[in-house]
Amino acid sequence: MRKSLALVVVLAATLLAGCTQTVPFEPAENAIDPGCAEVVAHAPDSVGDFEKRETDAQGVLAYGDPVTVIVRCGVDEPGPTAELHCVSADDVHWLRDDTDAPNYVFTTYGRSPATEVIINRDRIAPGLALQDLASAVGGTEKVGQCTSIEDSI
Repeated sequence: MRKSLALVVVLAATLLAGCTQTVPFEPAENAIDPGCAEVVAHAPDSVGDFEKRETDAQGVLAYGDPVTVIVRCGVDEPGPTAELHCVSADDVHWLRDDTDAPNYVFTTYGRSPATEVIINRDRIAPGLALQDLASAVGGTEKVGQCTSIEDSI
């Protein structure tokens, strides 16, 4: 998890600086999962007021200029944890990691393939972003759920 978080921090810091060209990324290890193709195919054209950007990696979406929301499908599926809070948006459960605020990392819990969303909370409310992405991510296979859910995102 730490290695993934370090990658997320580097990606978020680089991308939040802004750029109008194709957004470069490394795909997640399991981005070739057919479920990731479905996530990308059903992704909205915008999240909040932020338009979808062109990326160069399979299973990766980016929104805003500068990039405000990053979606990476095919990340490692998280196991049970007491370290992160679980939140829900439109029947999709997410583990929230806010250690690098204002960049929050949300990872689906109980979904396969797992999807990670990095949100700059200073630019968009996480709840709004996750609700906008719920229809795309909600189509992934449900394999579990959180046992305790926080009231707010």
